[in-house]
Amino acid sequence: MPDKTGVAGPFSGVSGNALIVAGGANFPDAMPWEGGKKIWHDAIYVLPGPKTEWKIGFTLPRPNGYGISITTAEGLVCIGGGDVNEHFTDVFLLKWEKEKITTKKLPPLPMPSAFGSGALLGNSIYVAGGIETPDATNTMHVFWSLDLSKPNGKWEELEPWPGPARMLAVAAAQDGSFFLAGGTDLFAGPDGKPQRTYLDDAFRYTPEKGWKEIAKMPRPAVAAPSPAPTIGRSHFLVMSGDDGSKLGFQPVDEHPGFPKEILAYHTITDTWTRMENAPFAHVTVPAVNWEGRIVIPSGEVRPGVRSPAIWSATTITQKSAFGTFDYITLAGYLGSIVLIGLYCSRRHQTTADFFLGGKRIPWWAAGISIFGTQLSAITFLAIPAKVYSTDWTYFLNNMMVVAITPIVVFFYLPFFRRLNVTTAYEYLEHRFNVVVRMFAAATFCILQMGRMGIVLFLPALALSAVTGINIYLCIVLMGVLTTFYSATGGIEAVIWTDLAQVAVLLLAAVVSLFLIASQVDGGFGTIVSTGIAEGKFHMVDWTWDMTTTSILVMTLGTWLSLFGPYSADQSVVQRYLTTPDEKQAAKSMWTNMILVVPATLLFFTVGTALYVFYKTHPEQLNPTLDTDAVFPWFISHSLPTGVVGLVIAGVFAAAMSSLDSSINSMSTVITTDFYRRARPNASDRTCLRLARTLTVLLGIAGTATALLMAGYNIKSLWDVFLRIIGLLGGGLAGVFVLGIFTRRANATGALMGLIASAVLLGWIQQNTRLHFFLFGGIGMVSCVVFGYFTSLFFGSKPLLSGKQLTIHSLFRSPIESTERRLSKK
Repeated sequence: MPDKTGVAGPFSGVSGNALIVAGGANFPDAMPWEGGKKIWHDAIYVLPGPKTEWKIGFTLPRPNGYGISITTAEGLVCIGGGDVNEHFTDVFLLKWEKEKITTKKLPPLPMPSAFGSGALLGNSIYVAGGIETPDATNTMHVFWSLDLSKPNGKWEELEPWPGPARMLAVAAAQDGSFFLAGGTDLFAGPDGKPQRTYLDDAFRYTPEKGWKEIAKMPRPAVAAPSPAPTIGRSHFLVMSGDDGSKLGFQPVDEHPGFPKEILAYHTITDTWTRMENAPFAHVTVPAVNWEGRIVIPSGEVRPGVRSPAIWSATTITQKSAFGTFDYITLAGYLGSIVLIGLYCSRRHQTTADFFLGGKRIPWWAAGISIFGTQLSAITFLAIPAKVYSTDWTYFLNNMMVVAITPIVVFFYLPFFRRLNVTTAYEYLEHRFNVVVRMFAAATFCILQMGRMGIVLFLPALALSAVTGINIYLCIVLMGVLTTFYSATGGIEAVIWTDLAQVAVLLLAAVVSLFLIASQVDGGFGTIVSTGIAEGKFHMVDWTWDMTTTSILVMTLGTWLSLFGPYSADQSVVQRYLTTPDEKQAAKSMWTNMILVVPATLLFFTVGTALYVFYKTHPEQLNPTLDTDAVFPWFISHSLPTGVVGLVIAGVFAAAMSSLDSSINSMSTVITTDFYRRARPNASDRTCLRLARTLTVLLGIAGTATALLMAGYNIKSLWDVFLRIIGLLGGGLAGVFVLGIFTRRANATGALMGLIASAVLLGWIQQNTRLHFFLFGGIGMVSCVVFGYFTSLFFGSKPLLSGKQLTIHSLFRSPIESTERRLSKK
């Protein structure tokens, strides 16, 4: 930096993509033990880019040092600080724009403070501790917050942490909480001068829950770079920091410097890990996140000695090698999938074979396929990660399948089976009109198109991040092979490959669980006891709060949202139609329900086991990875070769079982609901050829979308697209409710209900904090309410009972379906 001596206690942060270093103090003429005088500075230095020259000639309102630096979206917020005579209440914003520094005053602190700690959490700045005057012999036990989103906001005094007062502590904001660790307390020595008490305790503050003491640090750390740099979604680093071990070292000019050891704190397992040493040890300086690097601008390297050096650090993810036996295992799985597709292709001579498997699929196979369709690779990886980072609250979410199954079996299946339809949306034309059918079918296809790229991209990204397998190779392998067997074997190949895929993914999860337990001292006993002791098996939030995972959100909200996939999703409904009769279709749903319970227990237990494993082995956790990658990381770094290949095959299986369902069901809908509806005289052979062609084209489109996500930064745009089309998902289920459960609903009401529910849901997403688990249910219920009353407004007449298109006619005068009459003959 331009100051050749360097400074301690500068303000530093980022504004306009430029690094700012301002103020601070040093001994420019001589060291303190040589009688040198400490000087406070007002100079501001700006570095527009890593390879540019420093910009100078700017100054602070007055010389200032040892305040708190907070980088915000608006610029660098400088808080408190002081000089040789006094400490300040000043709070101001430094902003770099148009090659100039501008200063804006912000609300002052309630009292003067320097050597405090602070961090930005959400829109609020939190400040803890410090000292009020330069000659203070006691530290401050204060905790303040300032909400930057409020135009006329003021500092609010909050309850302080349940520990000693302190200064020069480390502050961090991570995982939705503010952390305060280490630092020093002061007391008056025999000569009346301040003496230090080095601290190693640490605390966590969550706005909704308050303070909680967390695990002690492995050593004290005073004046370590703060705010502490955060890594991934659940780690922050304490880089260096005076541990007091060299206090009073003589001769002073030969002091070896502060510890270079880096400590990593993991917010999920509440553990500290001693990491490797850094090549530098600077204290009394902020850590700045700039251009994807952790930057330490100047600072103190030993008592009284500054350094002008600007250090930067980047994180590197260590990837494991994919062994020969792993490739053999994965190749064996993929080869078996291809053989199944080839075998099934010999039996497909008609569209009935291609779309419905000739209605010869056993109930148990259809049930397992329904289960596999609903279990994507995202779920395979995300459920253990969610449980690992939280608890079993989401368990009730999965258990709502038990509650939805009887509704589907007794009220939905009869219509799909007795009308002898190929797609769910054919029923809507019988019940309403062709416009409702086309609208619903188009909505389904758009939803599935948005889904296909995601179910390929996200698991490929997770695997590539930790195993080193090329992400493009992952995507192409899964996409091409899924397209191949779906195009050659139709729904029959899809269902039988789903069987193999479910077997592989469940085996992979079971093997992983037992191998995790084998690496934990005490095995399953320790996993259970630790989980109970730390609340990891917590399952129910007994609250009425609809913005969190309350009991109503997880039960009623989830139950309502499940009407969509189990009643209005062709990829699931199509399985109901592949069995020989209605009774076996019902058995397939009961089979899916029965599978969900043990599978949920399995994946949730894997998540708890991962938590206990990394709590007892925190050094094996990679701080740079996102929490969602914890299971792939364990797979690639803690499982033996060969087994890694099996579990990776399980991830492939989960992704492919979701993709094949989307491809086949979309091909079915486009051929049946659009092409055949427009050209009723088209030959079955022509329709079969079209269905195969569509399968190939859709597979290519899904694979290409995933490749684009991997090659370009379009995932955020894709997320927006998915949120927009997702507004129609709940309403689609509502249209089926209107058709089946009411007699007065008409086509106009159904369409208006679908549109109104999308508008309402869009408003709710933008203007409320309701939990997203409620969105599907809100969409469905609002569609039903708007649709029903709109139908009444347009003069709807009740359907005749003989049409057997609602539950009223179905149970009042049931008529036998074509398939039942044929079976009696």
